[in-house]
Amino acid sequence: MMELKKALVTGGLGLIGSHLVEALIKQGIKVKVLDRQTAQLPKIFEALRVSGNLEVISGDVVDSNLVNKSMEDTDYCFHLAASLGVLKILKDPIESYRTNILGSENVISSASEHGIRLFLASTSEIYGKNSQQPLNENSDRVLGSPQNIRWSYSEAKALDESLAEMYAIEHGLRYVIGRFFNTVGPRQSGEYGMVLPRFVGAAIRDEDILIYGDGKQTRTFCHVLDAVEAIILLAQEEKSLGQVFNIGGHGEMSINELAEKVIAETKSKSKIRRVSYATAYPKGFEETYRRVPDTTKLKSFTGWSPTRTIENIIQDIENHLRAL
Repeated sequence: MMELKKALVTGGLGLIGSHLVEALIKQGIKVKVLDRQTAQLPKIFEALRVSGNLEVISGDVVDSNLVNKSMEDTDYCFHLAASLGVLKILKDPIESYRTNILGSENVISSASEHGIRLFLASTSEIYGKNSQQPLNENSDRVLGSPQNIRWSYSEAKALDESLAEMYAIEHGLRYVIGRFFNTVGPRQSGEYGMVLPRFVGAAIRDEDILIYGDGKQTRTFCHVLDAVEAIILLAQEEKSLGQVFNIGGHGEMSINELAEKVIAETKSKSKIRRVSYATAYPKGFEETYRRVPDTTKLKSFTGWSPTRTIENIIQDIENHLRAL
C-alpha cells in the first residue's frame, strides 16, 4: 500500500478534481492544483488554501514548462485535466484536441521524467458504440467515422492510454488508468450538455426538461464521491500499477426514466420535451445507445463498490444548485 504525501492534481477545479482535492487533504496530503479556471475558486478551496495544505497554480497543461515545474516536489500526479462533454468537443474541437493530446503528453512525459506515479483519467468513450454490454476493460472499441468529430474524444483518450504504456515500456513509468462512466454530482456544470445538472436545474425552476432524441438511450450514473474513493484506493494499491479499471455505478436507466425520476425527487412541475439531435448538437454528433460498466476488476483489486443511489445523486445536485 503506497502512502501518499504530496500530490499534484491537474484539472483540480473540475467535478472529479475538486472533490478529489478535498478528500486528499482530509487524509493529510498536501496538494497542488494545476487548472486554467482559477478566476473564481470555490469557497471550500479558499479555506483549504488558507490552511496551507493547498497550492493553486493557474495555467494550462499544454504549457510543458509549467507542467514540469508543477511536478516538482510531489510523489503522485492525478491527471484529470481534459476537455470533455460531447457538446464541448463538437463546439471547440481544436482546443479539445490540444488539451486531450498535447496536454496529456506533457503530463505523462513529465511524470516519467520526475519518477512520479501517475493516475490517468480516461473515459467510457473509449468503447465507442460497442453494443456488447456490460463493458469490461478488454471490450473492443467500436467507433464511427472520423468525420464525426464526436469520436475525436475517444480517439484522444485512447492515444493517452497507449502513450502511458509506451512510457512504461521505454522509461519505467508507473501508472494506473481509470475509465470513468457518467460521473455526476454537485459542482458539475450543465453548460456542455451534462444531463443531470441540466435536468435538475430545469426541474427546480419548473422549466421544461429537454431530452435529446427519443430518450430510450440508457446510462449508468456514478456519484462523484464514489468515484473519488475508487481513485484513491487505486492510487494506494501497488497491484494496480500498469492496469486499467472501469469506474462506474450500478443501475442502468433510460434518459426518459431519469427525467421522470428527477421530476419526482425534486417535486417539480416541469414537463418533458423532446428535442431532435440535429437541434441539440452541431454537425458531427452520433449517439451511443447503451453505456453500462462492468466494475468486477476494480472490486477484485480494491474491494470498492459504489454505495450512493440515483436518488442520492439527484438530491446532492439539487442541494448544490439551490445553494448557488
